[in-house]
Amino acid sequence: MRALVVNHSEAGPVRFADVDEPVPSTGQALVEIRHIGLNFGELNYVHQWPAGAVHGHDAAGIVVRAASDGSGPPAGTRVAVGMAPHAWAERVAVSPASLGTVPEGVDLAHAAALGIAGVTPLRVLRKRSLLARNVLVTGASGGVGHFAVQLAALAGARVTALVGSPERAAGLRELGADKVLTDLAETGDRFDLVLDTVGGPLVARAWSSLAEGGTIHLVGYSSGQETTFPAGVLFGFGEPRSIATYGDMTPTGGELTDLLGLMAAGRLSAPVGLRGDWQDVDDAVRALFARKVHGKVVLDVV
Repeated sequence: MRALVVNHSEAGPVRFADVDEPVPSTGQALVEIRHIGLNFGELNYVHQWPAGAVHGHDAAGIVVRAASDGSGPPAGTRVAVGMAPHAWAERVAVSPASLGTVPEGVDLAHAAALGIAGVTPLRVLRKRSLLARNVLVTGASGGVGHFAVQLAALAGARVTALVGSPERAAGLRELGADKVLTDLAETGDRFDLVLDTVGGPLVARAWSSLAEGGTIHLVGYSSGQETTFPAGVLFGFGEPRSIATYGDMTPTGGELTDLLGLMAAGRLSAPVGLRGDWQDVDDAVRALFARKVHGKVVLDVV
């Protein structure tokens, strides 16, 4: 079968290859993949995976063989695959714990946009009450950012979306952002929670805008830059502020189910900024790296 595998050469982070058919264990379902969802991190930091390995973590498709131990959805079920290894192939053996059943009325391609981009902000935002709280989402025009803005607004937060340029602000107010900024200097607000996807110097600037008791939750570092804090700024009086890391790779089935339910109810939309054929993956990767995509890249497996 065909798959996108890790490529360490200059030709690109992934390439097509013929690979062996997956052989599911007793606790795995066999899923025929119809759509894959690309993420900046897994493509930009491809050196973290071995060359030639089937790449990707997020996809959507149809169960063609249920897990033989009786767990998980039956054959014929439409499913989203989230944070599961080796997902960018024509067929994938995957644990039911990493699957979410896609309800009627939800586009299967939109379900492929979930996974890392949807589950990450959901897990972070669930860590504290957000009702009437000030929440800052950095890199808000990306896949994680689009979901984070919507989910924070649904939870009752006052949401500020920070983007890199005015052109990348489009649509964020419609998703629930109360303010859309291109520079933190544009506001004097103090934030109870910062969901940061950018890293670098922006983290230090966000720290200066953090309210007492607030937390900066680091979920990405798309800037690739180091963070340096001026002397003394990490000392302060009042309720402690904190910086939290993110690395939760536990099974995503429960969160996928919740997100898909919100989509079915019309309360959450998939931020698909680029849709195409997986044969054109090189063009899609270039657009993603050039910051030309607002939201997620979803490619159809043909």
